Amino acid sequence: MRVEYINPFVESAYSVIQEVLNVEVKRGELYLKSSSIPVLGVAAIVGLAGDVEGRVLFDMTRESALKVANDMLKSMDMDQIDSLNDMGRATITELANMITGQAVTKLHNLGFKFDLTPPAIFTGDNMEVSDPGVEALIVPMEIPQGKIEINVAIRERT
Repeated sequence: MRVEYINPFVESAYSVIQEVLNVEVKRGELYLKSSSIPVLGVAAIVGLAGDVEGRVLFDMTRESALKVANDMLKSMDMDQIDSLNDMGRATITELANMITGQAVTKLHNLGFKFDLTPPAIFTGDNMEVSDPGVEALIVPMEIPQGKIEINVAIRERT
């Protein structure tokens, strides 16, 4: 996996989360995973196709997702939510959109061409994601609302 594909997602996640939530973001140690990866409970996934193929997953616990959604809603002077309802899921999806949009712009500026799928959100216990034959780079980020893991699995199209 080429670092040119990964850095824009890491940089974008860091800057968008910091700006949108107005919090300090602490990045943890990156690590590679080549087998199935457990999902923390709420995952927004964006597919990539073109010069590269793969996906980016924004993963967090249900509790963290609710806190993130409420902080985003509060910044827009919108009502708070008690559970990760449709509004909460849409808010987390919008965060994923903002991060991937910024990352894709950076990648296009570097000459890479590909398309994105709209983010899909998955919630539940005991979920895992598996990308046979593709290593995933996990980028943990700590914010006051909890941990968010950026899980990037991209390869060049063969």
